[in-house]
Amino acid sequence: MTPGDNGASTPEDDDPFGYLYADGQARGAQPPSGGGGYGYPHQVSRVRSVGERTYGGQQQAPQQQYGGQTIPQQPGGYGQPPNAAYQAPETFPGGAPTTRTPMPPAGRGRGPNTKGLLIGAVAVVAAVVIGISVAMMNGNGDDNKASGDASTSPTQSQSASPSPSSTSSASSTGDIPPIDAKALRLDGGASLASDVKGAQAEGGIYVTNLNQTGAGVTWTVNGIPADGLYTIFAHYSAITDASMTLTINGKAFGSKFSLDNYTHQSDPTKAWTTSYTWPTLTKGTNTISLSCQSGDSCDVLLDQLWVKQGKHTNKS
Repeated sequence: MTPGDNGASTPEDDDPFGYLYADGQARGAQPPSGGGGYGYPHQVSRVRSVGERTYGGQQQAPQQQYGGQTIPQQPGGYGQPPNAAYQAPETFPGGAPTTRTPMPPAGRGRGPNTKGLLIGAVAVVAAVVIGISVAMMNGNGDDNKASGDASTSPTQSQSASPSPSSTSSASSTGDIPPIDAKALRLDGGASLASDVKGAQAEGGIYVTNLNQTGAGVTWTVNGIPADGLYTIFAHYSAITDASMTLTINGKAFGSKFSLDNYTHQSDPTKAWTTSYTWPTLTKGTNTISLSCQSGDSCDVLLDQLWVKQGKHTNKS
């Protein structure tokens, strides 16, 4: 076969726009006319006007011409209801929403509410401070109530610390007035109590828990006018005979301090009595101790001590 122009032998070789080119015009291609079809004379026309072809026996909707353009007429035409088969998407389940969801206001995103957290923390701290203050106020109120309602005298079960000042001064005659139990220095587990009535000391207070080794009282006496013999008196209650160790300036006196039950009473409230001994004191300051040592019998209640210059056999 030699190259050459064989012409438009088949419909597939037709160029509908051949009239635009020189070779097409040479073969007789013409612009389309109202009669139908583009291309060449005697060609097989494959172009139809819109709406002319039918499918399945159904007639296409009539066409209308507007300004040289063919526009298909919608079913029902103007002024007529549209196809009843049509439904808006929002009428189906899960369809588009019928209302618009409001969009959040524009602006940068907000971080954690630090101001709110700070206010909450301050509120918690304030609540804790108020709670502590109320607790302290209530505690003080209870203490005041207890001190106002309860007796100031210690009971048998109460312990008492030694007095910071267990010192007395002698008069010009060398006599020292009675010193109460609560003014004595307590040693070795001795304590104060006021359960047993009859004590002569202020408030009926006496020293108890003396019946154990090392327990006792200490008294410092100032102003002794001269060396010599002095009488030391003790007021106490004992329902059995007792004796304790007397120590003067750190040295044990030659004999025990007798604290016998001279009243012969079995009721400690009725067994209060006085005993005495005659140690030698030195001029100036003297330390006097009455304690329970090994071999002593110390089941007594002691409420007062006093000193008189010279040797005496009675309280007066």
